[in-house]
Order: sequence, then structure tokens, then C-alpha cells
Amino acid sequence: MRRPLVTAAVLLALAGSLGAGPGGADRPPLPDRLADTGGGSQLITAEAPDTGSTTGTVTWWERRGGRWTAAGSAPARFGAGGLAEGATREQGTSTTPTGLYDLPYAFGIEDAPAGTTYPYREVTEDSWWCQDNDSRAYNRWVEPRPAHCRAAEAEHLVSYGTQYARALVIGFNYDRPVRGRGAGIFLHVNGRGATAGCVSVPADVMAEILAWADPAREPHIAVGTSSGPTAITRY
Repeated sequence: MRRPLVTAAVLLALAGSLGAGPGGADRPPLPDRLADTGGGSQLITAEAPDTGSTTGTVTWWERRGGRWTAAGSAPARFGAGGLAEGATREQGTSTTPTGLYDLPYAFGIEDAPAGTTYPYREVTEDSWWCQDNDSRAYNRWVEPRPAHCRAAEAEHLVSYGTQYARALVIGFNYDRPVRGRGAGIFLHVNGRGATAGCVSVPADVMAEILAWADPAREPHIAVGTSSGPTAITRY
């Protein structure tokens, strides 16, 4: 019965975002406290208590009538190594990179949820994500996998039937990839526990986010902690 949990998470997220108690009643919603939201009218926030956390909250927001309002919220999972500053993150650390990122496209082994308008790429037996630092296809979807991208340094997407049932590509290290920084960072469906550096949510939540996300509204995702050098409000 996930829906009551998600509903409770919405209330908790709204309480935390709007503030409570003396001096906090008029606290603006979280997107208004970020350094940047990407310029669009949709935003996803993925917030963890601190850099050692492997769990936190994902909230998706809409800007209408000049105001940000929460459209939904759910428990989230982060990397097994916690979170790390995206600009200095190192590949292989199982950390989720903090920062503000675009969401280039969606993909999945399953069909796109009803109502999806986001570009959605179907995973086939030939679909791989190259993480080979020596390959010119580093941090890119390849289909089929080229010889210069070693299989041992790539993810065979169809092998992750649960996690990649549906997913959104997070634009970390994507436009101009820096070798050794990291590859294949997604918002995807929960597996058995913490991720290898991605952000994950329950399957029904992933479907809801995909049906909600509108590329015309330029959604971004902000990932960070509640405070400190990697505070989500810095991004």
C-alpha cells in the first residue's frame, strides 16, 4: 500500500519546505530557496539529510501563477557511498552527485506510462550505457555496443529489469563528459537497496513522474543535502 506513504511524504515535504514554528511560517517553498532552478516551470528536488545518507526525499514541483507548489513527493534512495559534490565526484565511488542538472530523455524496458510526453527510448537487447573512460562513447547510450567500449566497462541496460523498467537520464557529466567523473546517473525505479550513484524511487512514483514531466516546461533536477557545502539550496 504505497499511496498512503506517498501522501504522508507529501505532507512532510510541504511542512519542511514551507517552514514551521516561530519565524518559519512564511518560509518560501524549497525551489524559491535554490540558487537556480534551471529556468523552467517544472523541477524535481532530491534531498538527503547529509552526505552520508543513502535515503531522503524526492519532490516534484510546478510553477504556476508565479508560485512553486509541490505536485508530489516520495521517499528516495541515493548512492551506497552517500552523496558527493558533482563538480569533483570520482567514478566508482557509488556516490550520488549533487548539483542542478537537466533531464535529457527518458528510457525503459517497459512501455512509457500513459500520458508520457517526454522523449522515451525503448531498451532492447542491444542497448548499453558506456562507462569506459577510454571510449569516445563515454557516458552515452550505445546500440549496439561498439568495440571501443568494453563490455566490462558498460551497463547492459536490459539486465536491470527492475531498476530500468523506467528511468530518466540525469544530465550529470553529460554535455561535455570529463573522464573519471562518472557516467550513467539516472532517476530510476528502486532496486533492493541503495544505488550505485543514481537516485531511485518506487515504481509507481517513477511512472507518475514520467506522466507529469513535460519537456516544454524544461524540467531539471536539483540534488543535494539539507545543509553544509553540498546543501541543495546552493544549486
